[in-house]
Amino acid sequence: MYHRFVATQVRKAFAEITAGNWEAMVAGMAPSFTYRFYGDHALSGERHTHDALRRWWERCFRLLPNTRFDVQDVLVAGWPWDTRVATAVTVDVGVADGSRYQNVVHQFLRMKWGKITEVRTLEDTAVLQQTLDRLAAAGFEEAHAAPITD
Repeated sequence: MYHRFVATQVRKAFAEITAGNWEAMVAGMAPSFTYRFYGDHALSGERHTHDALRRWWERCFRLLPNTRFDVQDVLVAGWPWDTRVATAVTVDVGVADGSRYQNVVHQFLRMKWGKITEVRTLEDTAVLQQTLDRLAAAGFEEAHAAPITD
């Protein structure tokens, strides 16, 4: 029953982000957390504060507005004091240059008493980098900005 509840909450969180409400995800972070997006690009890096995570989400939605997240799988293990979650999520965005960005994101989360303590995000960084390169070429300088870290 607990695992089903957590999976439902994860799906709701992605639905909220798709609706543009990424602040709900930030609010779900524990006071002390690690949010890591792998790669070497404008969206990569590691964040540990709510402020840095907000700035990161703001950048995401400036570069990839109206991102649609479609949750394929949510796997939950553990108990409320040490919950592990794995997701597979497809991403689809109409990019400002007229192209589409589509990718599959895999996230691994750890939770403690309903708050997220760790997020590790992996996706095909070559596909993401190509999209960021196209955006930079179209004048979106932030697509080649340094990662937001703290």
